Amino acid sequence: MSEKIAVIGSGAFGTALAAVIALAGRSAVILVGRNPSLIADLKAERLHDAVLPGIALPESLEFSAEAEAIAGASIVLFAMPSQTQADAARQYGPYLSKDAVVVTCAKGIERATGNLLTDMLERELPDHPVAVLSGPGFAADIAKGLPTAMAIAAADMETAERLAQAISGRTFRLYASSDRIGVQLGGALKNVLAIACGIVEGRGIGESARAALIARGLAEMSRFVVAKGGQADTVRGLSGLGDLVLTATSHQSRNLRFGIALGRGEKADPLQGALVEGALAASVASRLAAELSISMPITDAVSAIIDGRLDISDAIEQLMTRPITTE
Repeated sequence: MSEKIAVIGSGAFGTALAAVIALAGRSAVILVGRNPSLIADLKAERLHDAVLPGIALPESLEFSAEAEAIAGASIVLFAMPSQTQADAARQYGPYLSKDAVVVTCAKGIERATGNLLTDMLERELPDHPVAVLSGPGFAADIAKGLPTAMAIAAADMETAERLAQAISGRTFRLYASSDRIGVQLGGALKNVLAIACGIVEGRGIGESARAALIARGLAEMSRFVVAKGGQADTVRGLSGLGDLVLTATSHQSRNLRFGIALGRGEKADPLQGALVEGALAASVASRLAAELSISMPITDAVSAIIDGRLDISDAIEQLMTRPITTE
C-alpha cells in the first residue's frame, strides 16, 4: 500500500468514507473517533448499526480513539460537522505529518466569521494544504458500494487530481477541481435550499413549486459563488446542481426532513437545528448576501422562517409577488 489515509469523525459520513477508501485497497486507512467505547465496538463487530445499519465494514479498516493515530497519514479527512472543525483542527493539528494534506468533508460555513471551512482550516493549520470534498453522496449509498460521484477541490489541480486518485474506488468516483470556493458554497447553500424544498413538501404546495425552488435556488447559488470569487460552471456540476437535486428530493436528507417539519407547522427544535447544516448556514448566507448586495430571496426567506421572523404563508406570498425580473 502506497500511503496511509486517516478519516477523523466516526459518524455516518466519516465511517462510509473510511470504508469505501479501505475497500479500494490502495492505502492503509484508519478511522479515528472521540468515543473509545464506540471505536472498540466498531473494531470488534465491524458494524456501525447506529448510523449505517446492516453494513459490514472492511476487515482492512483500522480504528482508533487516539489523536496520535493520524501520525504518518499523508491525507487526513475531517468528517465532523462544520461548526466543530476548528476545534478538531486544534486537537489533531499537533499530530499531523509534515506533508499531510487536510480535506474538509463538511458542507457549511463557519458561523462565527462567515468564512469558508478551507479558510478556517488554513488559519488553524497554516503549514498544510487544505482541500474540500463535496457533492451528491449519502453515507448509506457510499457504504453500500452504490455508484457515487463527488467533487474534490484543492488550490491547484495537481493536488486535486492526486487526492481524487487516492480516494476514488470502484464505486466511488471523485472529480478534481481547483475551485474550492464554488465547491464549498455549492455544498453549503444547497442545504438551505433543501430546507426550502422540505417546507414546500410539508406544506403540500406541490412538485411544481419544488422544481421552481430548485431552478431559482440554483440561480441564487450561482450569483453568490461568483460574487465570492468562485466559478459559475462549478454550480452546474456535482457540488452544485447534483447535490441540490439529491438533497432537495430525497428523504434521506436531514435538511429536507427538517424543512418538512417546518412546513407541517412544527416549531424548529434548537437541538435538531444544531445538527442540520442548512439551518446553521441560512442566516450566515443571508447576512453575507446582504453585505455583498446579492439578491437571494429564497435563502432570506428560509433564514427568516427558521428564526421565527416570518410566517411561511407570508414568505410564499413575498416570493411569488416579487417584482418580475430576468435574473
